[in-house]
Amino acid sequence: MFENHHKMSECHGTSNMHDCKSHCHHPKVSIGKIVTKVPVVLAELTLQVNVDATITFPEAVLEIKDIKKTIKLTQCRLLLPSNKLFVKGFVRKNIQYASPCKEIEETSLSSIASDLHSYTVDIPFQCVTDIKHFLSMPVMPEVNNRQEFDFFISKPLPSGYPEKDELQTHDLSQFHQESHQFYNEIPYCELVSSKIIEWDEAIDRCPLPHSGPIGEGYFRTIEEKMVIDICVKVLQNQQIRVTSTTNDECD
Repeated sequence: MFENHHKMSECHGTSNMHDCKSHCHHPKVSIGKIVTKVPVVLAELTLQVNVDATITFPEAVLEIKDIKKTIKLTQCRLLLPSNKLFVKGFVRKNIQYASPCKEIEETSLSSIASDLHSYTVDIPFQCVTDIKHFLSMPVMPEVNNRQEFDFFISKPLPSGYPEKDELQTHDLSQFHQESHQFYNEIPYCELVSSKIIEWDEAIDRCPLPHSGPIGEGYFRTIEEKMVIDICVKVLQNQQIRVTSTTNDECD
């Protein structure tokens, strides 16, 4: 009975991959001159940023095994109506390193025991550059404006003035205004690619506190120099006119 229950509780499943047929749908296309709103590339450029930073590890480092780097942009803003592009961001660095560990084995004249650890840090950078050549001109922002207006009134003058004269002015008890607000399309950026050339060097390396192999030591602080090349596209949503002349069937 137990064997029968065991067989009943087993679940057997199979999966097969089958071909599925597809056919092309004929799209509904508007014919003629059409106004559409699409992202327009204003410029595509490569920025070069130079960074000099100091990184301090939370423990002693025997040697660095690997460093993985990623660019993170936090700001890329074209300051219209100028051609100044402001860029801010970080270089995310994940550093894998070996740290001496005497709990595994005491250091000797011929060996050092170590643990593999990692340390992640963000290195900030920022720069401002000119866009000297626009692939397409940006749509400049419309400026908000406010205008006040008044209405003419006439009132009798108090005693002491000629009876035929009147006070002609505007009504101080009323306020009239016409205001215009424009909601402009702000340019934005897309990160295309990046390249980093770096130089990392320990600045506080010292020998191991006790006897160890020749030339071995540890450090806690490194100084790094980076040359960062960042390729970005600057875009803006704009209205453009396109022409559609055919609506051919799909082959």
